[in-house]
Amino acid sequence: MEGRKQAVSLRVSAADLRKVKMLARRLGARDSDIIRFAVKTMLARLAPLCDHSLHGRALLPVFIEAGSDFFHHFDLDTARLIEIINDGVNKAQEVEPDDLKLIAMAGMQQAYAELRLNKMTRTLGNERPANTEDPLSGRLRGYLYSKYVDKEPASDAPND
Repeated sequence: MEGRKQAVSLRVSAADLRKVKMLARRLGARDSDIIRFAVKTMLARLAPLCDHSLHGRALLPVFIEAGSDFFHHFDLDTARLIEIINDGVNKAQEVEPDDLKLIAMAGMQQAYAELRLNKMTRTLGNERPANTEDPLSGRLRGYLYSKYVDKEPASDAPND
């Protein structure tokens, strides 16, 4: 059964269905090809979440790159991020709750997250002018990658 395709039922809005049909016509493809492409693209972006051996810092890039639509669609808040990212990790792989709060705020309330990021980076001596085009993504991405991702990784083994 693993190698076979299966049919699934899917509810989409009329507007989304019109867009799928328009894309299919324009590309000379079937509606199902457009939907399969969307699913495969989403699965590739979120692939680390399917790997149950990844926790802590290793999952951080998924949430940094996911964008605010991801947070809105799944109603992700700080408590849920802490559970998904830090559950069962050792201290070396843990992401600080304040940073997870910042990620959640960036996904849901960008203006407040910008103020909080300004305060955090000023205390670290990294005062920079705000980016008027996209107030958070570049600065927040840089802050989190430099703090968690670009450093030498520690063991990803869960606490004993």
